[in-house]
Amino acid sequence: MTHLSRPDHFTFPFVLKACAALSLARTGKCVHAQCLGNGFERDLYVGSSLVNMYVKCGELGLARQLFDEMPVRDVSSWNALVSGCMRSGMVGLGEELFWRMERRNVLSWTGMISGGDRPNWVTVMSVLPACAHSAALEQGRRIHDYARSIGLGGNSSVQTALIAMYAKCGSLVEARRSFDELVDKGVVGWNTMITAYASHGKGAETVSTFEDMIRAEVRPDFITFTGLLSGCSHSGLVEIGLTYFNDMERVYSVEPRVEHYACVVDLLSRAGRVREAKELIDRMPMPPSASVWGAVLAACRMHKNLEIGEMAAKELFVLEPENIGNYVLLSNMYAEVGKWEEVDKLRAVVKSLGIKKQPGCSWTEINGRAHLFLGGDVSHQQAKEIYRLLEALPEQIKAAGYVPDTSFALHDVSEEEKEHNLSTHSEKLAIALDF
Repeated sequence: MTHLSRPDHFTFPFVLKACAALSLARTGKCVHAQCLGNGFERDLYVGSSLVNMYVKCGELGLARQLFDEMPVRDVSSWNALVSGCMRSGMVGLGEELFWRMERRNVLSWTGMISGGDRPNWVTVMSVLPACAHSAALEQGRRIHDYARSIGLGGNSSVQTALIAMYAKCGSLVEARRSFDELVDKGVVGWNTMITAYASHGKGAETVSTFEDMIRAEVRPDFITFTGLLSGCSHSGLVEIGLTYFNDMERVYSVEPRVEHYACVVDLLSRAGRVREAKELIDRMPMPPSASVWGAVLAACRMHKNLEIGEMAAKELFVLEPENIGNYVLLSNMYAEVGKWEEVDKLRAVVKSLGIKKQPGCSWTEINGRAHLFLGGDVSHQQAKEIYRLLEALPEQIKAAGYVPDTSFALHDVSEEEKEHNLSTHSEKLAIALDF
C-alpha cells in the first residue's frame, strides 16, 4: 500500500474476512504481520478478525494463542473460537470456553461493559450442534437452561437447534417439547421435527407430523420430503411412501431430486423389492448417485441378491473408487455363497488401489466422560472386567437360541476364531462397559 492509502483498523478486518472466506492461511499470516507492523496488535476489532480468520483457515492453535494474548475480547472473538473448537471436535474445550464467557461477565474480568462479552444466541447456536454431534445430552440441557436464563427461550433459531440437538442425543420427548414451544413454526422447524422422527425410525410420527404441517398450511419443500420418505423407508411404510413420492410434484409442486429417488430406492430395497428398485433407477431422469446404488447394494446383501448386488457394486466402484465399504459389502456377499476366489480378487483390487479399511470405533459416555473402543481393544483400564463379561455372555445367549452369523467372516480361520472376532466388536466392548 502507498502512503496515500495507509491501512487502518477498518481496512485490516475486511482483508482478513476475505482471507477467511477463501481459506488463505498464508496470506492471512502476511496480513497479520502487517497488522503488527502498523501497531494494531492491541486493537479489539483487528484482534477479533484475526481470531476468526485463523479459525476459518483451520489454524485453531494459532487462533487460541492469539485469543489468549488479547488484552480485551469481545463477543465476536469468543464466538469465533467457541465455534471453531466445536467444528473441530474439541467439544470439551468449546464448552469450557462457553462457560468462561459467562464467568468473565459475572466477575467483570475484562472491565468491559456488563453483558458485552456474555454468550449470545450466535454462541449458543455454535455449541448446540457440537452437543448433538457428540451426543452430549447433559451438556445440551445445560446450554438449554442457560439460553432460557438469558431470554433466548423464544428465539426460533435456538429452538430449532434444540430440537435437532435433543433428537440426535436420542431424547425425542424433549425434542418434541422444544418443537411444541416453538411459536413461529416455519418450514425449518417442521422439517427439523420430521427429520428427527425419521432418523429414529418413527414412521407413524413422521407421517403424522407431516400431515399436521399441511393442516397448518405450511408449504413443504424438498427437505420435507427427504425426511418424510426416509421415515417411511426406515419404518417399512412402503405403500405410504410411494404415495407421497408420486404426489410430490402433482400435489405439492416439489420436483423430486436425486435424494428423493435414493429414499424410494431404499424404501423398496429394504422391503425386498430389489428388482422394482432397479426398475425405478432405470427410469430416473438424472444419473443415479452413489447413495442410490449404495442403498441397492446394502439391500442385496441383506436379501442375498448377488446378481443385482454385483451390478450395483460395479457402478459404485466407478462413482467412488476409494470407498472401501463397497468392496467390503460385495466381498461379504461372495463369502456368504462360498465364492472365495472372488473374495481374494477383491482384496487384490483393494490392495492395488492402496486403500485401507479404517478401524471401526464405538464410544459410550459414563458420568460425563467418553470411553472410546476399537475392535479387540485391550487398552481400557477396565479391559479385564469387560472381557470377562463378554466371555460369559456367548454361552448364555446361545442357550437362549442365538446363533452367530459367521458366514462373512474370514474363511481361513477356525469357527471359534470367527466367533471370537465377532464377540469383541467395538460396540460390544462399549456396551459391556455400561454394565
